[in-house]
Amino acid sequence: MKKLFLGLALTAGTLAFAQETKTEETKPVSVSPLKKDVQPVRFGIKAGGNSAYFSKQEFGMNSQKLGFHAGVFVNIPISKQFSFQPEVLYNQMGARDVISSLETDNGTTNVKTKLQDKVTMNYISVPLMVQMRPIDKFYIEAGPEFSYFINGKNKGEATVASTTAGVTTTTTQSHSEDINKDQINKFNFGLGLGLGYDITNNIGISARYVNSLTKIDKSRPAAENNNRVFQLGLNYKF
Repeated sequence: MKKLFLGLALTAGTLAFAQETKTEETKPVSVSPLKKDVQPVRFGIKAGGNSAYFSKQEFGMNSQKLGFHAGVFVNIPISKQFSFQPEVLYNQMGARDVISSLETDNGTTNVKTKLQDKVTMNYISVPLMVQMRPIDKFYIEAGPEFSYFINGKNKGEATVASTTAGVTTTTTQSHSEDINKDQINKFNFGLGLGLGYDITNNIGISARYVNSLTKIDKSRPAAENNNRVFQLGLNYKF
């Protein structure tokens, strides 16, 4: 009888343990809503064109300095809709400006004089963008951008067109000099706002506007002495 009770007890204990193990195995694992459907971390490269000008200028074709940006990034998903994207870019800013345009006519000869300068400023920029996806392939982004000034160049030309009896003679004088680094703030801080679209799982297109808050020239007021740049480019995620 004792052996029978002992056998039943062992059988019951074995069945209870098996049931408990099965329950633990089939128990659903709770997943944080923040981590649900999160994509993996992805690295990538990007490049594109810049259209830059200074804050003292009126926005227009005469003020736009064309350049480019290129670099690398890493996209770190936080949730299904949000991700964090730090970047390291070689970034060209600057401006183009018509300093003066003068026309004189003495009845015999018409003279048009035009002075134009173009400033190129090269930076290493580190944008830190937070991206939000209202739909899977489209995102909106915003965040700060920290830049370090490397070097720059100021180029200009003076053009004189003289017209007499229907015959025009044009002369041009050019100049080019490096920007004095001692006059320029090495660090530049700005705020960026942009949007993007994933054409495929690897290839995307993006547009961004960056408004700098740090003055460029140390000797001039900040209100008329900031970088402004529009960026349009392609990116590739590995």
